[in-house]
Amino acid sequence: MFEAHFQTFEDPPPIQTGARAQELRAQLTKLGVDGFILPRADRFQNEYVPPSEERLTWLTGFAGSAGVAIVFADRAALFVDGRYTLQAKDQVDASVFTIVPIADTSPDKWIEKNLPSGARLGYDPWLHTVDGAERLVKACGDAGGSAVPLDANPIDAIWADRPAAPSEPIVVHEMRYAGEYAASKLGRIRSEVSNLRADALVVSDPHAVAWAFNIRGSDVAHTPLPLAYAIVPQEGRPTLYADAGKLTNAVRHKLEEVIDIRDSSAFVRDLGALGEARKTVRLDQATGSDQIARIVTDAGGKVTRGADPIAMMKAVKNPVEIEGAREAHRRDGAAVVKFLAWLERETHGTTITEIDAVEALETFRRETGLLKDVSFPTISGAGPNGAIVHYRVTRATNRRIAQGELFLVDSGGQYEDGTTDITRTVAIGQPTNEMRERFTLVLKGHIAIARAIFPEGTSGAQLDPFARQHLWEAGLDFDHGTGHGVGSYLSVHEGPARISKLGNVPLKRGMILSNEPGYYKAGEYGIRIENLVLVTEAPSAPGGEKPLNTFETLTTVPIDNRLIETSMLTAEEISWIEIYHAKVAAALYPLVDADTKAWLEVATRPLGRG
Repeated sequence: MFEAHFQTFEDPPPIQTGARAQELRAQLTKLGVDGFILPRADRFQNEYVPPSEERLTWLTGFAGSAGVAIVFADRAALFVDGRYTLQAKDQVDASVFTIVPIADTSPDKWIEKNLPSGARLGYDPWLHTVDGAERLVKACGDAGGSAVPLDANPIDAIWADRPAAPSEPIVVHEMRYAGEYAASKLGRIRSEVSNLRADALVVSDPHAVAWAFNIRGSDVAHTPLPLAYAIVPQEGRPTLYADAGKLTNAVRHKLEEVIDIRDSSAFVRDLGALGEARKTVRLDQATGSDQIARIVTDAGGKVTRGADPIAMMKAVKNPVEIEGAREAHRRDGAAVVKFLAWLERETHGTTITEIDAVEALETFRRETGLLKDVSFPTISGAGPNGAIVHYRVTRATNRRIAQGELFLVDSGGQYEDGTTDITRTVAIGQPTNEMRERFTLVLKGHIAIARAIFPEGTSGAQLDPFARQHLWEAGLDFDHGTGHGVGSYLSVHEGPARISKLGNVPLKRGMILSNEPGYYKAGEYGIRIENLVLVTEAPSAPGGEKPLNTFETLTTVPIDNRLIETSMLTAEEISWIEIYHAKVAAALYPLVDADTKAWLEVATRPLGRG
């Protein structure tokens, strides 16, 4: 009945990890280095990378979205964070790679302890940021060795069946979605370049390139990115560096009204020309590679580092993007409630699995006729799998959704008018009292964020405790951030703002973030409640002295009232839920079929009515 078009459920096939590690060691000997460090990264530091850049998976078998491998002649290690320790153990041959939790030992500290004195550790300077390369150089120096930038990645020399680089077309992101002309955006960017006292800005983040030039692409999964660089000078026309085959004549003509377009092969030459002209070049600290800085400085130029000014501009949505987000969330909400109504019917008598749920949810989204992709692989966790924060179901792990369990589904869609991300935790059958109590603690934190009123300039780190306070009082917590920024038909994980212990960027009106506290009981169940929220102006307080902000909740999907322990809520919290559910019902009734309307009526009833 259902089928997933944008997601697969196959684990990478088993590989001869030991043989590949030995091939790499032989290549390193030819290059005159004693080891190699390989991050899970491409030249743009993307979260999702094309198959041709999955070097870490090719070498180790590990398919997570973050990790680092270090290979010496006599040992090798794979570093992963807490999201992936279980996955790494399943996918990686522990006789070849020692799996090291980054929380326990960072790659830098491991190098300091394990790099032999006098040894040379090779690295690909295109895959490391300048800051990352500096840390690597220091770690090697502290161990009595040295870090050696290589002219070419040694993996590429031994990866016989490496996929071709992506060549998907670049398309124009129309004004009815973008809300601001590229010429206007570029004017603002030039002003920032001037303020930074730079002669040119190297735009190394493809998300920033896409936003600045009002273009999109399909070079990576789940995020509509063209993999391209740009240079924006303080004076003169900006240049986009993209493979010529990705541009139709019509798109090229449109873009060349305001920018120059050069083939990707010209990027290195033009960087060198900036250096030869003794220009000061601004480089994004988060995505600008060590190699870019080397090209400029080796030619005689100067590089300054810091936040890409485009990141903050992109994070603050304009009125067209905001209205697009609202519309995308109404459409997406209708698809999700159709799925939830289907899920309730099916789990009463039919045996369905986590994969069945993923396929059904994607199908309901595709039936809108406007879905471009899912915004990330759906997390579909039944029972104990829901306690794995970044669980990804495969054929091997697929589990039946059983009575008496909780089912956690975290998913999103990419639409041209907006990007969505929602998590709902659903009771399958009768939940336990403990499940209801802990769900309600999470809900109280979610409501605290949603109702927050805070002065202009408040950061996400200052708001993060709001989501945790009730869990803390019960001796509980969750190990991920409370919220991340979300793009406008761009990345579902967008900087620079976030609601977390590390979120030091002030929240500004027009930013869209997630609100997703959770709780996870290992081996039993997981709980997460996620809506997307928009930072908006709050009414002035009588006698107040500071401008105030608050959040508008964009997501339109009921929260499972069977899991709410009403006695644990204040009157204000109950009021918030009932107002939210009334808003959801009003938004979605015109968009759903009769069966879903009947389900929605029950799901949005005032609390206490069975």
